[in-house]
Amino acid sequence: MEDRFSDRRPPRLALSDIQKRFGSVVALAGVDFEVEAGEVMALVGDNGAGKSTLTKIISGAYQADSGSIFFEGRPVHLGSPELASELGIAAVYQDLALCDNLDVVANLFLGRERGPQRVPVAFRPLAEEAMESEAKQVLSGLAIKLPSLRVPVAILSGGQRQAVAVGRALLWGSKVVLLDEPTAALGVEQTALVLRLVRQLRDRGLAVVLISHNLADVFKVADRITVLRLGLRVATFVRSEVGPRDVVAAITGGSDLPEAFV
Repeated sequence: MEDRFSDRRPPRLALSDIQKRFGSVVALAGVDFEVEAGEVMALVGDNGAGKSTLTKIISGAYQADSGSIFFEGRPVHLGSPELASELGIAAVYQDLALCDNLDVVANLFLGRERGPQRVPVAFRPLAEEAMESEAKQVLSGLAIKLPSLRVPVAILSGGQRQAVAVGRALLWGSKVVLLDEPTAALGVEQTALVLRLVRQLRDRGLAVVLISHNLADVFKVADRITVLRLGLRVATFVRSEVGPRDVVAAITGGSDLPEAFV
């Protein structure tokens, strides 16, 4: 079977031989990882496997001790979350980083409010109508239904709050989106909403990294699955070619791993 990701274009994001230690603890021991444009790459593994460390390196929150990072084929240094954001990398963590007391529009533009550029930030009048129009366009494109763009996000459901966080990543022109356990603690209906958003991000050509312990969700949306165990990348599977039992074996170190994986 021909690999749909075997063209000559470089991956949207690629990490090579990434190593990270915290004192005597080896969190990552020479990990390779990549995600293509228009792909959902699931990142799975048991607690302590290195998933959080790897995603924080991608988001610029941590710096690798050694190794190389490439963005669209170019070597880059992700020295801070700001640098990662400028490249087009957005991280949506479990806490979503939303301000409950602010409305949807304010949360979407938080830190990037629209207004006259020549006016100092402290005195800059906000372009409220333009921001609301832009917010409505982005959320409508994702088919996200909210009671109003002017309600505090505190009253939204878990799935709707995830949608706002994802919409912010789109609004800011992100090319890579990291989703950390996006369906955790959500009900069936809200989980379905979030998984639909994940597919829409992929269909828009974004590279999506899905960090999840829920293999049922992973198998519904992922194109490939990378497994970390004890700081090592032990497998990257094409999702359509394996089953949950294969992935669990890789996560736990079972002996029934398939002979062939990417």
